[in-house]
Amino acid sequence: MSSQLPFRRDLTGYAGKPPHPHWPNGARVAVSLVVNFEEGSEFSISDGDAGNEAIYEVVHRLDGPDPCIDSHFEYGTRAAWWRIMDLFDAHRVNVTVSACGRAVERSPELARDAVARGHEVAAHGWRWQSHAGISEPEERRVIARTVETIRRITGKPPLGWHTRSAASPNTRRLLVEEGGFLYDSDAYNDDLPYYVDVGGRPHLVLPYAFDSNDMQFYNGSRFRGADFADYVIDAFDWLVREGETAPKMLSVGLHLRMIGRPGRIGALDRILSHITGSGAAWIAPRAEIARHWLATVPPAGAT
Repeated sequence: MSSQLPFRRDLTGYAGKPPHPHWPNGARVAVSLVVNFEEGSEFSISDGDAGNEAIYEVVHRLDGPDPCIDSHFEYGTRAAWWRIMDLFDAHRVNVTVSACGRAVERSPELARDAVARGHEVAAHGWRWQSHAGISEPEERRVIARTVETIRRITGKPPLGWHTRSAASPNTRRLLVEEGGFLYDSDAYNDDLPYYVDVGGRPHLVLPYAFDSNDMQFYNGSRFRGADFADYVIDAFDWLVREGETAPKMLSVGLHLRMIGRPGRIGALDRILSHITGSGAAWIAPRAEIARHWLATVPPAGAT
């Protein structure tokens, strides 16, 4: 019965004996900062959709156009983008911008700005939506459209993919069939990359994280920047401790309209100051981490 299920679970992983990744410069932790660029791809009746996105700071759903939630998302591209990107420049770090294709199409200058600053633009679906229940032909079109849009606007194809919430049983196979992807991040089950078999070929997964993610604090209540900074710094410090013998990876998820507010951006500044000042971190876009892993920890049997 279980062999017929569309998803195969692995409850064992590295079984307490993970490979040594030999991060550059002897770093104990590879830090992946991910900025989710979703603004303009969320569902909005004002844009002709059947309903509005429901996850935002004001709990008040409307059955018709909702200028409140629309303007909430607009803050991310109008104000927060520049504040966040300038802070990355100040700390001299490069990140992954996980971008929905429609967001890139509607704000192409931001995607180009990311590339100009040396950041990776990865794919976050076409719309800000789960792929659960989507048909295979439609999902294939969504992936191809997202890849084509990011390539056309930035001049570079996306090398990574991350689905909002749940992927479909076909997502990973369709990514491999599309070609060009180094990795996907549709998993939350480890502190290190790992390989999975997709159609008889090894495929790299860079797990993402919801806990070290500003969305987690946002979902619970109106979050204080200090709470988020404390949590991420605690996670980093613990991985540094483990990294003396077993280096790991830390993913930090960020959203323009959340961390980019004046009352929260200081938390990101504090996180970056702590990590860059530790001497224990390698901060890199996910594509760079994927390339390093592929070269240093090849799939079993590869030469």
